[in-house]
Amino acid sequence: MPKGNPSPQTKRTAKYQEKVGLISKSYKLKKELVEQFAESCDAAGVSQSAQLSKMMEDFVKGKK
Repeated sequence: MPKGNPSPQTKRTAKYQEKVGLISKSYKLKKELVEQFAESCDAAGVSQSAQLSKMMEDFVKGKK
């Protein structure tokens, strides 16, 4: 759960994210690459998180 005195909406959001198994990750990447990725996702009409998830799933499947 969030720290401090979170609002009811923050509590509901945290509960939902835990229920569906969402976590937050942080990576340090080159700015130019991140910007190009964002532009490519926009042009393709996909969200960045959906594309990252797809690439991770494909990579994991290829390593089995």
